[in-house]
Amino acid sequence: MRMGILGLGRIGAFHAETLSGLDAVDSLVVCDPFTDAANAAAERFGAEVADSPEALLAAGVDGLVVAAATDAHPALIRAGVEAGVPVFCEKPVARTMAEGVEVLRAVQGSAVPIQIGYNRRFDAGFVAARAAVQAGELGRLHTVRSTTLDPAPPPAAYIAASGGIFRDCSVHDFDIIRWVTGREVTEVYAVGGNRGADYIREAGDADTTGAILTLDDGTIAVVSNSRHNPRGYDVRMELHGFQDSIAVGLDDKLPLRSVEPGVTFPAGTPHDFFMDRFATAYRAELTAFTEVVAGTRPSPCTVEDALEAGWIAEACTLSLHEHRPVTVAEARGA
Repeated sequence: MRMGILGLGRIGAFHAETLSGLDAVDSLVVCDPFTDAANAAAERFGAEVADSPEALLAAGVDGLVVAAATDAHPALIRAGVEAGVPVFCEKPVARTMAEGVEVLRAVQGSAVPIQIGYNRRFDAGFVAARAAVQAGELGRLHTVRSTTLDPAPPPAAYIAASGGIFRDCSVHDFDIIRWVTGREVTEVYAVGGNRGADYIREAGDADTTGAILTLDDGTIAVVSNSRHNPRGYDVRMELHGFQDSIAVGLDDKLPLRSVEPGVTFPAGTPHDFFMDRFATAYRAELTAFTEVVAGTRPSPCTVEDALEAGWIAEACTLSLHEHRPVTVAEARGA
């Protein structure tokens, strides 16, 4: 199949590399406002360059990968759907939930599939955890712990436009908690602090946060996030039930050091970047999109799914600023 890619920044170039290596993909058409980025991708992967999104969609692409800036996501998703081209779009659907809801309304009823990029759904450990929960291996869950710790903060310009740590970073934890447990979040309580980069505080954001989520069956989920983990990129999940407990992310590349006598685990080089930690998951994610394009599977992460994680992020943001528990229902109506 012939795939189009809009946006050739860090993640877009990574997706171009991944797509070029998939057996199902015969050719690429790329587009970026920065022509040097598009030309570099074209030279590296033998891609055709389009000078606009409209030209790319008119170039006979079978699927569209949107890796452009967040502000462009709504218009590009709609353009793909209107052209009848299946769309893969990196999260978020839009910068604000109001815009995301507008996108959902615009595409509801369309037969054109849309897949939103939440890569943890394709990581082998998280897939195994979901299967264990669905099979009842853990019994009824009572506690979930989900962690995302970045090695270092992103640049100030990124922070200023990110919408905050809950919308930018924690939302991955929120999505994977919903996906693995099969439950919905009903209420949150969030806290945060700033003990690192001044520009994060100046942007009105927190660099380290914790959130307690209550799921609709009474399970408690604890989410921990930070922009400061110099040992590496740490993504983990624990699930504790009345019959068993399991963990995702406990391998020799775990960026954590044990001080127990005689313990050598973890013994490997720590993960240092999200593309390192989830390289295989990204490949599985885009392979899934080729199957969506081929019509052999439904979207594994819909616009509705992405918005549900977004509402949890909204509730946590409100809770952090107002120092109180917030229901997701309240966040929807805020």
